[in-house]
Amino acid sequence: MKVILTEKVKTLGMIGEIVNVSAGFARNFLFPRKLAILADEKNANIIKDKQKALAKKVEGEKAVANDAKKKIEGITLELIKKVGANGRLFGAVTTQEIAAELEKKGLNVERRQILIDGSIKSLGTFDVKARLFQDVVANFKVKVAIDAAMAEELKKQQEDAQRRNAEKKAKAEAAKAEAEAAANAAAEE
Repeated sequence: MKVILTEKVKTLGMIGEIVNVSAGFARNFLFPRKLAILADEKNANIIKDKQKALAKKVEGEKAVANDAKKKIEGITLELIKKVGANGRLFGAVTTQEIAAELEKKGLNVERRQILIDGSIKSLGTFDVKARLFQDVVANFKVKVAIDAAMAEELKKQQEDAQRRNAEKKAKAEAAKAEAEAAANAAAEE
């Protein structure tokens, strides 16, 4: 069923867009809340007549999106994550986590508006975009850091591994020297 959105609907689109939805969703959710009207000729003409009012609404939402862009632009979020011995994260950083961090800073951005190039599965700083409106995109950074307690643990593990390797190397050299000494003693006899 094709409907014309009269309000911004988070999961569908912006004001004035014609979208295809299931009949039940339109009948039970969109129509009772006056978020959409049926996309037929009569309503299309009504929408054309209301286009000025809709344009003002769209401009208002675009202005809100531009204000949000100014707040978000250039911000760096720091996420503390658990990391394996190889420096890779357990799992990945999700858009939901990023949206929650933005919300902690007082910035309300839906997770579906956040765009990540590829996936964030390692430590470092990554460029992330938030598509706030049709032509409004805010760029910010997400820095993924290791948990301090885990960093200490990994450091201890690496030191232990280095110590064990040094001990093995010393034992191997001692065994080699012993073997050479035995070979020299055998050669002299």
